[in-house]
Amino acid sequence: MTVLQTWWPVLVVVVLVVVVVRRFRGEPVDLKDAVVAPAVLLFLGGRTLLDLDLTGTDVLWLAVTGAAGVALGGVRGTTTRISGPPERLVQRYTGRTLVVWVASLVVGGTLGGLAAFAGMQAEARPVTLSIGLSLLGESAVLLWRAHRAGADVVGLLRPDDAAARPGAR
Repeated sequence: MTVLQTWWPVLVVVVLVVVVVRRFRGEPVDLKDAVVAPAVLLFLGGRTLLDLDLTGTDVLWLAVTGAAGVALGGVRGTTTRISGPPERLVQRYTGRTLVVWVASLVVGGTLGGLAAFAGMQAEARPVTLSIGLSLLGESAVLLWRAHRAGADVVGLLRPDDAAARPGAR
């Protein structure tokens, strides 16, 4: 086992903790943050799957656990407080967000256990893919809510430039 394989899960957990702490403190709604983290994690998790010979059982359970991850991430996105003017929206996790995080871990662990019991390969359940799908669901709901709050979601890619755009509120 290489050093990267040994420390990779630790790195993912550390980054996730940093993201969660920042969001509890409150941070700007930013398209780049909402898209890049899930995209990177999905790429890494998907890359892991390309190296495997997936069975029908693996594919079925990937679909089930993936759909659950996106759905629970979406629920988590509904618990995030969004405040501020449309061009400077701030997201902040709440106590309910923490409850949904915990529930997501319990549901994910339970589904993972059922998948393993049903014969899914352990390697076919990369943590990066699970977290990426969950963050994808959360980001989709968050960006939809930001749009509904009047934000120029595309302008959120560079928040400092959004106010300078013609037609920005």
